[in-house]
Amino acid sequence: MIRYALLCDRDHEFEGWFAASADFDDQQARGLVECPVCASKAVRKAIMAPAVSGTKARSQNNSPSHIIGQNHQMMMEAMGRVRRHVEENFDDVGDAFASEARAIHEGRSEDRGIYGQATSKEVRDLVEDGVPIAPLPPEPVKKTQLN
Repeated sequence: MIRYALLCDRDHEFEGWFAASADFDDQQARGLVECPVCASKAVRKAIMAPAVSGTKARSQNNSPSHIIGQNHQMMMEAMGRVRRHVEENFDDVGDAFASEARAIHEGRSEDRGIYGQATSKEVRDLVEDGVPIAPLPPEPVKKTQLN
């Protein structure tokens, strides 16, 4: 397995694991590689230092991969809590998100927390117009969906 540090066109950093070096290029060409934060398919390999084993034995609990794994797990749990809080306390306006967010911003609708879906163009237009929005963290991957 080969691990690549990846970067989307919005500078979100993440990693991907591939069976062979040609697999990234193949999956990228078929549009299968996307940013887990914003779903952008404009993803490239980032510069990364090779993992070289030293001569000194390391404790498994202090190894960089173990620490990264712990940090990733903590981040995923925090994002899950944020998502649950939003789903439990905010109004789901579905695909009317862009129009409702704009109406709230302009004072034409009740000021409240909302969430829903918007196209990339709608998101860009809202941001350009100064409407305060943020992406909802993705749903956690179900263990049954992992390979």
